[in-house]
Amino acid sequence: MDASDELLRSAAPSALLTLDGVIRSLNAMMARTLGRPAEQLVGESIGDLLPASQRISAESLVVHAATTRTVAMRVLEFSGPGHAPVVCLIEARAVQDPSGAGRLVWLHALHAGNDRTGLLVPFRLAAKAAHLGLCMYSPHERELEWMGGAPALAMLFPEASVPLSEVIRRTHPDDRVALRRLARTTAAQSPWIGFRYLTEHDGRHHLACQTRKVRLGYDGPERTFAVVRDDTQQEARRRRALVALNAERQRADEVADFSSALIAAATEQELQQVVLTRLAATFGAAGAALALIDEGRLHFSSDAGIPLPVAKAVQESLDVPNPLGVALRTGEPQFIPSRAEYIRRWPQGAESPWIDQLGSHCAVSVSPLSPLGHQPLGAWWVTYDSEHHSSPHERALMGTLSDLAGQALRRIRLQKARVELATALQQAMLPTLPEHLPGLEVAARYRPSQDGLDIGGDWYDAFVMPDGATALEIGDVQGHDVDAAAFMGQVRSSVRAIAAHEPDPGTVLTRTNELLVTMGAARFASCTVLHLDAPDGQVTGTSAGHVPLLCAHSDGSHEVHELPGGPVLGIVSDTDYPEATFTLDKDSALVMVTDGVVEGPGLTLDAGLELAGTLAGEALHAGLNAEAIADRIVDAAVPVGHADDVAVLVIRRTV
Repeated sequence: MDASDELLRSAAPSALLTLDGVIRSLNAMMARTLGRPAEQLVGESIGDLLPASQRISAESLVVHAATTRTVAMRVLEFSGPGHAPVVCLIEARAVQDPSGAGRLVWLHALHAGNDRTGLLVPFRLAAKAAHLGLCMYSPHERELEWMGGAPALAMLFPEASVPLSEVIRRTHPDDRVALRRLARTTAAQSPWIGFRYLTEHDGRHHLACQTRKVRLGYDGPERTFAVVRDDTQQEARRRRALVALNAERQRADEVADFSSALIAAATEQELQQVVLTRLAATFGAAGAALALIDEGRLHFSSDAGIPLPVAKAVQESLDVPNPLGVALRTGEPQFIPSRAEYIRRWPQGAESPWIDQLGSHCAVSVSPLSPLGHQPLGAWWVTYDSEHHSSPHERALMGTLSDLAGQALRRIRLQKARVELATALQQAMLPTLPEHLPGLEVAARYRPSQDGLDIGGDWYDAFVMPDGATALEIGDVQGHDVDAAAFMGQVRSSVRAIAAHEPDPGTVLTRTNELLVTMGAARFASCTVLHLDAPDGQVTGTSAGHVPLLCAHSDGSHEVHELPGGPVLGIVSDTDYPEATFTLDKDSALVMVTDGVVEGPGLTLDAGLELAGTLAGEALHAGLNAEAIADRIVDAAVPVGHADDVAVLVIRRTV
C-alpha cells in the first residue's frame, strides 16, 4: 500500500489533487459527498464540482496549501449524495507525490461533531452581508431558532427560538396558508414566498422567506434552514437604535460561542478548527492565521483569507523583524492600523517584494497566546482589507480570547503528555507473545482508548508452562489511568508467577485474589485464565467476573463458553474459582476479549459476543490465520463507541 492509499483510507471524505486543483485520486466517501461516481471525478477540477458560490473558496484553499505549504482550512459546500447539500470543514495541506513527480495537495474533511455550529459561520457571514436573516427550522418541535445574520432582521424575532405557531399568529391571515405550506415542504430548496408579519414594536413588516435543507458535516445531521429578507423600508430612529442594540447582543453571543468552543477544545486539531472558523468573523477581519510553537518550531495554519503574499512572507522570513516575532518575544500584542504604519515601525519591510502587492490601506493585528514571562506558545493574527484602528474594547477582547486559547493549548498539551506517559507505561507492561508454540497460532491486539486518560486497564498474556502446556490469560483492571496501568502490571505479574508453580487455573486465580486482598488494593480486576494442552486440545479454564469466552470453528460456526468462576479479583477473600474442561478441535480457535470489544452504548454484550463470534467463524472458514482473525475483531470494535481499552487474544489449534 503506497502513501496515497494511506491518505485516502480515512472514513472521512479525502482526495489527492494536483497543485492546480485537479483530482488525482479520491476515496469512496469523497465521491459520495461530491454526488457522483469516483470514476467520473478523477481528472476534474475540484472547483468545477462545487456550487458556483464555492469555487473561489475551494480554489483559494488549494492555492494556499500548495503555495505556502501550510495547513489551510475552510468551510465548503458539496452537492452531497441526496437532495440536501453537505457542508464540511475541509483541511488542505501539501504532501509529496508517491510517484516522486513532485507535490500534491491532500484535501480531506475534518470531523466537526463537537462543533457543528462552526460550520455555520460562513452562512452567518453571507446572510449578514446580504442583509438577510438565518434561522433553523425543526419540523418535529415546530420551532424556528435564530442562527444569525442581519441585526435588523434579528429584531423581528427577539427570542432565540420561537414556535412556528407564534410566527403564524403574527402573520397576516391572508398569508398564513403559504407560510404553512413552506413549513411542510420537502424540497431541497423552496421558492421565495412573501408574507406580512406583525411585530410588537413597529407594526407590520413585509418579509420574504426561502427554506433550504443542508447536512452539517459529512457524517452529521440534516437540518432545514430558512433565509429571511425584510422588504420593508427601515427609516425610524428608534428602529436604528434597536438594530444597534441587537447587533451588540448578537456580537456578545458570537463571542460567548467562541469562548465556549475554546474551553471545550480537547485536541490541538479542535483548537485550530475553533480559531480558524471564528477569529476573522469575530473581529470583522478578512482573514486569520495561527502559529503554534512545538519543539522549538513554528507551525502555521490559516483560514485561507490571509493575503497570500503575507502568508508566504511571515512563514519564510521569521528571522526578519516583524509583528509576529515581536509578539512572540515580548508577549505584547501588535496592532498595525495601516501599511504606512507597518513600514514606519519595520522600515526593512518596505524592501520586501510582497509589500507592494498589498493595498494602500491594510491592517494587521497580532496577539500572542502567552504573556511575557511565560513560555511562548504561539500567536494568532488577523488581517484587514482596509485601514483599521482597533478600539480599546476590541483590543481587550482580543487579549481575553487569545489568553483563553493559550490556556486551552496548555491544558491540551498537558493532557497529551499524561496520555503519552500512560500509554508508554501500558505498552512497556504488555508482554511479547512466544514466537513459536507447538500446535498453536497465537495473536494479540491491544488498542488504548484516547478519551482523556482512558488507557491502562486491559492486558493479555500467553506463555509455556513447566508441564509443556500453554497458559493464556486476559483481564481488565478497574479505571483508566496511570494507576490502573501500574495495577494491571501487578496483577499480570502475579498470575504469571503463580502459574509457573500451579498448573490449575482455579488455583492460580484463588492465590492471586488472596494476594491482592492482602495487599489492600484500591482497585479490582476481572480475568480469565486457560490451561491449553495442544496435542489433545484439552482446555481447562476459569473466570473472575470476566467477559465470556468465544470458540469459533472452521465451518463458520461459533459458540459462547460461559466459564465457571467467582467474583472479580481483589475484593472478596477466601474465594474459590471452579474450573471447566472442554476440547478445542483442530482448526478451531478460542477468542478472548475485554468488554471494550463487545459492549458499548450502541451494543449489548450478547450482541457484541455474537458479532465477534461470527467474524471469527467467517475468518476461519475463509482459511485466515490467528493474526487476521484478531485484526478483524479489533477493527469491528472501533465503531462500538465504548470509551474503554480494547484487547483481543486469539488461539488457533493447528494440530
